[in-house]
Amino acid sequence: MENPLQADCGSCFGLCCAALPFAKSADFAINKDAGKPCPNLRTDFRCGIHTRLRQSGFPGCTVYDCFGAGQQVSQVTFGGTDWRQAPDTAQQMFAVFPVVRQLHELLWYLTEALKLRPARALHGEIRRLLEGTERLTGLAPDALEKLDVAAHRQDVNVLLLRTSELVRAEAGRKKKDRRGADLIGARLRGADLRGANLRGAYLIAADLTGADLRLADLIGADLRDADLAGADLTGSFFLTQPQLNAAKGDAATKLPPALTRPAHWS
Repeated sequence: MENPLQADCGSCFGLCCAALPFAKSADFAINKDAGKPCPNLRTDFRCGIHTRLRQSGFPGCTVYDCFGAGQQVSQVTFGGTDWRQAPDTAQQMFAVFPVVRQLHELLWYLTEALKLRPARALHGEIRRLLEGTERLTGLAPDALEKLDVAAHRQDVNVLLLRTSELVRAEAGRKKKDRRGADLIGARLRGADLRGANLRGAYLIAADLTGADLRLADLIGADLRDADLAGADLTGSFFLTQPQLNAAKGDAATKLPPALTRPAHWS
């Protein structure tokens, strides 16, 4: 069975290429408004420059992940009818997609939390919240549009914080809390960050070569252009593939088993 939290672009109506906005920058070669299809989106909902996105000035596309929300909205929420066939659905489909994407991201974190043995005392609560989040993804379009996803995210975050405390305690010593810290361009080569709380930390272009990030909580950490060459990320948790894709690394970077080494690292 395919992983419902893994993007299946072949079953999606190019929603990330149409629903979301982006601004001309180092990540995108052009400006695009929300709800306006990217000029590179073909009639079959495939990207016309998919194999050369980075060379064409669209590295931002290569690090985006919908966590399976695209096919959920396309095939389940809207029953397989695309926004070109039924233009009157486009506005609502584009509005619902970011909501479901947030829910699927939360499902990804909760699913990982269930695999973390140090947090097994919380697994019952985690499982109940996971099941509740799954039910929300099955709501009708009107209900999804009205959903207070921020409030639900807060409920999930409280439980993930408790999970984090239990897992990081396995590091065996008190670690400095760097939650939300400004570490842009920080020189952390070879740093001992075992069990560190790096939730939401700004690690843009930070030098983390050879750093020890085992048992570190990396949820929401901004790793754009961070250098992870030779870093040890085994046992780090709440780290997503998009975060890795936005960073730099090499063959010596040690990764959690659920994640893959980005192709551009080589």
